[in-house]
Amino acid sequence: MDRTTELGEFLRTRRARLSPREAGLTDYGGRRRVPGLRREELARLAGISVGYYTRLEQGTGGASASDAVLDALARVLRMDETERGHLYGLARPARRSARRTAGPEDEVERLRPSVRNMIGSLGEGVPALVLGRFVDVLAWNRAGHALLVGDLRLIAGRWPEAPRIGALLAELALQSPEFAALWADHPVRTCATHTRAYRHPVVGPLTLTDELLTLPDDQGQRVVLYHAEPGSASAAALRRLAGAGGAGRVSARPRRT
Repeated sequence: MDRTTELGEFLRTRRARLSPREAGLTDYGGRRRVPGLRREELARLAGISVGYYTRLEQGTGGASASDAVLDALARVLRMDETERGHLYGLARPARRSARRTAGPEDEVERLRPSVRNMIGSLGEGVPALVLGRFVDVLAWNRAGHALLVGDLRLIAGRWPEAPRIGALLAELALQSPEFAALWADHPVRTCATHTRAYRHPVVGPLTLTDELLTLPDDQGQRVVLYHAEPGSASAAALRRLAGAGGAGRVSARPRRT
């Protein structure tokens, strides 16, 4: 993944989603040739020259961008904290030596036995997964296996040189036009918690909340816990599901979600 290309595409998608009226500009009506703000409009609102902003979108000026410039762009484009951090990461990639040394993207991920024991000890009504830094499923408990086996853009921004990330993105884009369209929109967000409706082939509809917990001692690894409202039909369905499927605790070779 080329960070310079990513920076330009990220800025263009955020510029396209913001209308002149939302940015506080007077809308004189008439047809506009571009969705959202024009380059010159964004540059004026951010207090930088059009030429300099153009170089940022072309990926040639990011490394020299000051905090003030990046903050101004994030403010005008109404970025949240996650998007702001992603902007900084793309504009200022971590320096790597000319002779590339091994990094986390080269390591074979290992799951600590205590983490495996932790998710295995959870009750049958609490499906759990352990995700690796590249969204591999490293382990799951019985309920998690029975239920199912992005912050993906954020992950790709953190590990741009990892071949596995590039291969995963290429595979997903090739096999899923829907994924390709979503990826082109540059979604950037942390996936700490969601409440979603599921339709399971065994127990039918479920409404579950997932909580994503980062493991501070294991770089990039996260535990995902799923739970239902106590006493709800979904909670009862989870108990039935845990009793009907799954093969206990598992820690096999990584699998992609």
